[in-house]
Amino acid sequence: MITTTSRPGVDPELAALLAEMPLTSILNADALAQVRPYSSAPVEPLLDGRPIDHGEFVTRADDGMEIALSVFRPTGDRTASAPCIYWIHGGGMIMGDRFANIDIPLEWLDRFGAVIVTVEYRLAPEAHGPTLVEDCYRGLLWTAKHADALGVDPSRIIVAGASAGGGLAAGVTLLARDRDTVPIAAQILICPMLDHRNNTTSSRQFTGVPGVWTGQTNEFAWRSVLAELPASVSAYISPALAEDLSNLPTTYIDAGTAEVFRDEDVDYASRIWAAGGQAELHVWAGGVHGFDALFPQTRIGAIARRARTEWLIRTLDGMSAERGGKR
Repeated sequence: MITTTSRPGVDPELAALLAEMPLTSILNADALAQVRPYSSAPVEPLLDGRPIDHGEFVTRADDGMEIALSVFRPTGDRTASAPCIYWIHGGGMIMGDRFANIDIPLEWLDRFGAVIVTVEYRLAPEAHGPTLVEDCYRGLLWTAKHADALGVDPSRIIVAGASAGGGLAAGVTLLARDRDTVPIAAQILICPMLDHRNNTTSSRQFTGVPGVWTGQTNEFAWRSVLAELPASVSAYISPALAEDLSNLPTTYIDAGTAEVFRDEDVDYASRIWAAGGQAELHVWAGGVHGFDALFPQTRIGAIARRARTEWLIRTLDGMSAERGGKR
């Protein structure tokens, strides 16, 4: 890949914090084995002292493999039909678990009583290609099937994810549309990993330099997912390949100017608009990959998280108004 030395600068507050981190430009199989155990944190400290009930459930993939699902609900009455955030974790599809960055959707549980369901999909390179997105899709089907028991309004299931989870969320949404199954109300794609080709300007700008997620690490992750890049790649695992982006639910996409996924994310939003769909796009000046998850205390991180939450509130209010108008 041809690299370039011209690239957008990093927000100064983020740059100071990143300077204290051991950043690299390369990830390989040996390094992956070392970082995997540290790619998520225990969920219990996040739940301590909060009125949240936590339950564990299991569904099965078509091949019989168990898929774990964690459910977080506000403590108390479960008869009300709450919105559901179906959360898909990040980690390049090669690391992380269902509790990675769960603090993001837990804020929405606190704010408006959402039920959070998060799925433990299989990781590459042990699993390949569409297996990962199909695991996520099976979890979505389980969520819709058990909506009443979970206290979930089946018309307000929102698929959300960050980084690789954002790409998988986009793939799950395409699957649900094409198979005409779960009527997804909205999708939230946070700095999503959408394109296995890794050939945009932003991919080239952030290749050959240390970072949170670089062009080289992106190439390694996709090679792990796709098993040495077969000739035919499914658009459900690499959603940028999807030819038809019509009839998708309202979409929120955000990214930073100083990250690999910037251009593929902007392109995905543009193609949703071209197909007549609705998408809100935020590209945060100076934002690196995952900046608001890594550093929520920074000014840019707090603003990005607040903007996302405000969009979600507006979207849910719109759903309520639409329901009221149909009575």
